Amino acid sequence: MRINFEIPESVLHQLLDPVALPEMVHLAYEIPTPPAIKDIPAAIHEQMVAADAASLIKPGQRIAVGVGSRGIGQLPQIVASLVAELKALGAEPFIIPTMGSHGGATADGQRMVLAHLGVTPDRVGAPIESSMETVEVGRAENGTPVRVDKLAMESDGIVFVGRVKPHTAFRGPHESGLAKMIAIGLGKQSGAAVCHARGFGHMARMVPMLAEIALAKAPIRFGLAVLENAYDRPYKVRVVPANRIMSDEPALLEEARRAMPRIPFDEIDVLVIDQIGKNFSGDGADPNITGRYPTPDASGGPKVTKMVMLDLHDASGGNANGVGLADFTTVRLARKMDFGRTYPNALTSTVATGVALPMVLPSDRLALAAAMLTSLAVDHTPRVVRIKNTLHLDELWASASLLDAIKGNPALRILSGPAPIAFDAEDNVTDLGGARHDEPLAIPAR
Repeated sequence: MRINFEIPESVLHQLLDPVALPEMVHLAYEIPTPPAIKDIPAAIHEQMVAADAASLIKPGQRIAVGVGSRGIGQLPQIVASLVAELKALGAEPFIIPTMGSHGGATADGQRMVLAHLGVTPDRVGAPIESSMETVEVGRAENGTPVRVDKLAMESDGIVFVGRVKPHTAFRGPHESGLAKMIAIGLGKQSGAAVCHARGFGHMARMVPMLAEIALAKAPIRFGLAVLENAYDRPYKVRVVPANRIMSDEPALLEEARRAMPRIPFDEIDVLVIDQIGKNFSGDGADPNITGRYPTPDASGGPKVTKMVMLDLHDASGGNANGVGLADFTTVRLARKMDFGRTYPNALTSTVATGVALPMVLPSDRLALAAAMLTSLAVDHTPRVVRIKNTLHLDELWASASLLDAIKGNPALRILSGPAPIAFDAEDNVTDLGGARHDEPLAIPAR
């Protein structure tokens, strides 16, 4: 389902055409961050040896390898390397989607998500078995059922790949990572729904509670934790045996938090994001980067007065989750929004904020002017920052009013400007910052 937008522009032009837009400086941003792993197979082999995986995996065992829906850097190579290690131990690995309700909450949809991420049988060396059927393995003290993928429970052992990083909607010792992959990913849609049912204010308690029961009842052998640097590249992989997941993950989370990129300005009157999408963040634009969160249960990042989202990347498949965190967007983005792919995310998570439509303007120029007009920057020259997306911050634009801050930051280098923002004949920016060629592939639905 999509909506056709017909907006009378005459009144908008009367209000917004007089708004002056700032000259912008084009910047290169050398983000301080750990170096990426140079040899993924060697790093995973080293970890398998260090964790004594041979004592956890026996020859002839069918091992379910859980893979989620996140666009982890070099994910196909990580999965292929893990599969190769399991085969070297004499096991028979097979891939299972481990992504809660993502992929439209269907078996075929979840298989499609993996394919878009590059995880295919030919590429990773193992078959993919996908089902939404789960079994109840126990109940939490508050009565919440703990459910685990039926195919996984029928295997001889379960291992999984999980990126550890700060969550976009809650804070706790276990956020996005191994415990959440167990409680929600392995739980499929039914498990994700019960974990979210009490809201994100309870997630810091629910995730470890459900994960601990699953760890006690399901044949989980280990999780392969992946930590990424500020350039979306794995800089650490670690095999964490099942009996150490709950105790070891908090330290990994804090390390991942320190490695995350950040916008190099603390106070921003107008933040412009060229493109959002599931291929950049589960929330379209990562709230940890923008400072705009869908719930009151998480915080951090810059102080932003008004935020503009200009476009939805094609790789997101029409899923515009996160657009509701903006104050202004464009007709171009709204027309690309597929409600059937966007709404399941909100219904499962119980958070509707991210899928609401902000004010929709006919063009980029009018959207920027609306943000400037309402930015409340009456006592100072407006501070405007423009980024391509929240996954790639190594190139950005800042208004000339931030020149002093730019010159005082050795990580920033001026490439050009200050210069006026260039618009095409339709009043859209001419240098729309698209995704890089090495970005994660499409995720069609969440």
